[in-house]
Amino acid sequence: MGLLENDKKEVDYAYATFKTTRIINSQSVENPAPGVLMFLIQHRFGRLNTGSYEFFGLDQATIRIGLEYGITKRLCIGAGRSSYQKTFDGFLKYKILFQSSGARRMPVSMSYYAGSAISTLKWEEMGVGERTNYYSSRISYTHQLLIARKFSNVLSLQLMPTLLHKNLVATSNDKNDIYSVGIGGRIKITKRMTVNAEYFYTPDSQISYQFNQPFSAGLEIETGGHVFQLHFSNAQAFFDRGYLTETHGKWTKGDIYFGFGISRVFTLKKPENFKK
Repeated sequence: MGLLENDKKEVDYAYATFKTTRIINSQSVENPAPGVLMFLIQHRFGRLNTGSYEFFGLDQATIRIGLEYGITKRLCIGAGRSSYQKTFDGFLKYKILFQSSGARRMPVSMSYYAGSAISTLKWEEMGVGERTNYYSSRISYTHQLLIARKFSNVLSLQLMPTLLHKNLVATSNDKNDIYSVGIGGRIKITKRMTVNAEYFYTPDSQISYQFNQPFSAGLEIETGGHVFQLHFSNAQAFFDRGYLTETHGKWTKGDIYFGFGISRVFTLKKPENFKK
């Protein structure tokens, strides 16, 4: 009987597919642990090609401040405020699958992400013209599946099929429902340092105005309770609608924004199995 018990296989779950809840702009499959509050500061300077007069973009800034909280092992919520278009955003993220091996095999982790963003710019600054304006016109919604696999301690990749809905679009030729797909990943170069990158492709047939596909890359450093990120991107915004459909920078022309992100966790509720 003892030999049979020892022969039982255990389930080994993949952990730390990414170091934090963001790859760069986009969400990762990671959630804050239950009872843990995460405070984020995301900062992006102006374009590098503005030259020395603008100190290569350092005279300008876009910032987002956010909070994320783990409710259960599977569910987290978050909210933030960006200076870009004076935008508030909120979201929930639910872990559907956990990558595992052993007695129970699951090749990927999967999360469902649902978010919303509200621009609070004055109507005249939004360029909507002389007409009746409704508060609902300020709102956009995002639905996304995050499908990730940790291939090894060095390499993790994530696929992100995305649906973005805008309540208000620029012209009748623009789609309210916009489909996009992203890919992101990280390569671990030391115990506490990774290189992260992400790219989204949105077919331009859905949008009448000129925009570019967002590509971002950076270095991520873990320092105890903080995760510090240095990155470059042709996107200025940190929220979904902004970087998916309002990226106007072009890497080949030097329209590159340098930025950084800092996340800090606070344990508000000790886990049930916590031992003093």
